[in-house]
Amino acid sequence: MRTVLIANPKGGSGKTTLATNLAGYFAKRGRHVVLSDMDRQRSATAWLERRPDALPLIHAQDGRGKHPDSLSADWTIIDSPAGLHGEKLSDVVKRADWVIVPIQPSAFDIGATEVFLEILREEKAVRKERTFVATIGMRVDTRTRSAATLAAYLEQTGFPVQANLRGAQIYVQSAEQGASLFDMRPSLVARDLQEWAPLLHWLTNADRNAK
Repeated sequence: MRTVLIANPKGGSGKTTLATNLAGYFAKRGRHVVLSDMDRQRSATAWLERRPDALPLIHAQDGRGKHPDSLSADWTIIDSPAGLHGEKLSDVVKRADWVIVPIQPSAFDIGATEVFLEILREEKAVRKERTFVATIGMRVDTRTRSAATLAAYLEQTGFPVQANLRGAQIYVQSAEQGASLFDMRPSLVARDLQEWAPLLHWLTNADRNAK
């Protein structure tokens, strides 16, 4: 089983968007996927409840215990709550193969994430290279000064930047339907799928190389 933790201490950073779309991607590829919702708001769980039966199956886990099928999962995607810290953070990082940190191009988001990345850097699993960390720019308009500021900041964190995702309306539309971008008609999401490609390449290549 491969485990991906989506984490950022700031609410509204895009964690659920990343988690649900990653789960949708691996389910679309025929993998056994568990989406673990640690957030009290249960946004990922609500998304699963809206998900049509005709779409590829994604199993739910509430973050407080194991889903009966979770031990046989190919991929577990964890949507974590804002403010995850201390022993709880260490425990979930230790269980993850990858930690993906979404961050939006604003001074508030950069400030909140800066300390968090320093904490991640000191986690034993990260230092021992048992857990790998990457950052993702969220709702990025590459034409703006704030996007340039974010890019400069992410470049100096020492963690790889695996994608910059725009703030497209298709994310809202697919979420309302319990769908991921990978369930939508390709012509509607062609540009967005290109933006996701580096992250998906990173995850799937690392998974193949580990076997």
